[in-house]
Amino acid sequence: MEIRYYNDPDTGQPHIYGHGVREHEVEDVLRWPAENRAGAGDSRVMIGRTRGGRCLKVVCVPDPVGSGVFVVTASDLTGKPLAAFRRRLRGRGKS
Repeated sequence: MEIRYYNDPDTGQPHIYGHGVREHEVEDVLRWPAENRAGAGDSRVMIGRTRGGRCLKVVCVPDPVGSGVFVVTASDLTGKPLAAFRRRLRGRGKS
């Protein structure tokens, strides 16, 4: 799967770097998402764990230039959203 990243106009680097997330972590979540939900418009919100154990939320859209995905942002899932995610997993017997 081809993956492109939104670049922060101020730094020229992928926006995910501002959240302390690296490309290989996003790729982990995209390959094995625990949840893949519809977001606003054509976006998808994927939640999953990296091989390192971090729980991330990744927002992406179909890549308008290619056949892959365009990652808009990714960040750690924390607080109440993390607790709700864990409850949903328990309800499916995956915790």
